[in-house]
Amino acid sequence: MKFVCKKADLLKGVNIVSKAVPSKTTMSILECILIDASAQEIKLTANDMELGIETIIEGDILEKGIVAIDAKIFSEIVRKLPDNDVAIETDGNFQTKITCEKAKFNISGKSGEDFSYLPYIEKEGYITISQYSLKEVIKQTIFSISDNENNKMMTGELFELKDHNLKVVSLDGHRVSIRNLELKESYDPKKVIVPGKTLMEISKILSGEMDSLVNIYFTKNHIVFEFDKTVVVSRLIEGEYFRIEQMLSNDYETMVSINKKELLNCIDRATLLIKEGDKKPIIIQIDDGEMHLKITSGVGSMNEEIMIEKEGKDIVIGFNPKFLIDALRVIDDETVTLYMVNPKAPCFIRDEKESYIYLILPVNFNSVVN
Repeated sequence: MKFVCKKADLLKGVNIVSKAVPSKTTMSILECILIDASAQEIKLTANDMELGIETIIEGDILEKGIVAIDAKIFSEIVRKLPDNDVAIETDGNFQTKITCEKAKFNISGKSGEDFSYLPYIEKEGYITISQYSLKEVIKQTIFSISDNENNKMMTGELFELKDHNLKVVSLDGHRVSIRNLELKESYDPKKVIVPGKTLMEISKILSGEMDSLVNIYFTKNHIVFEFDKTVVVSRLIEGEYFRIEQMLSNDYETMVSINKKELLNCIDRATLLIKEGDKKPIIIQIDDGEMHLKITSGVGSMNEEIMIEKEGKDIVIGFNPKFLIDALRVIDDETVTLYMVNPKAPCFIRDEKESYIYLILPVNFNSVVN
């Protein structure tokens, strides 16, 4: 095998597929990137058996062939090469020569025969959305998945298709994040649970441009994302997702409209007094025209007031400040509306169209608010 390509194109391709290289594995072939120049294009592939990524890079194939190269050493070499054309050549024993200007590397490769190619997926129905929309909807929900592998369902996100709507849901037992995305076409109902790891890696690859599109294919066991000469195939999480509808309610005793930036900045300031690992709640007292925020820790205390518009009863309620910050940071609206029932019931942050819904459970606190 022999081909020549630009260093920038090769590095971009290596960075994309490296996201599917496992950090730990007993199968050494999975620690490799497969370079396939056996047809009319140069294709890079990595696969950890749960997540597989392949991408095509530009280049001139001088001699067709295929080789698997250790991903870690290959990516480090490519990253540190001069910014010029790179020639990659292998012999019959898969010894691989990498040349760029005066830099020459010789490394041992492996046969591609043992490599686990991406599974063949029957591509029937699919949806098309912009890279911008997909990147945003991941950013707006991914923070509330759980990293607890004992509950696999919470480590993924629900993708639910219905008519003209794509609903994306994540939860970790303390909060729920929901985003509703309006689609241009109508689709048959479908529900799948996508691993959070897959969505995090895709988010890093997506350009996020409004004019660039992503095709998403759903099958029984896999989800496939196609964009920019790149294919990402991921196994789905099996099982029935939590019944989110039972957690949602439109009932409230207190409704508050508040400037999002003011509220976010205030809570952000309050967290300066919380040491890492401390579980100190921010206590919110709502009465006519004002929201009082208070936090007390071993470091000190803080009080602040923000002007609000209130409808309904006064209330004193406590929250994990991080949960409020996570939700507020990904809301673009200038004003947000909070709906509360009592100090022990969930608080909802949602807009009128319900394009976003954030449910946050309150925390118990023993404090007197003046």
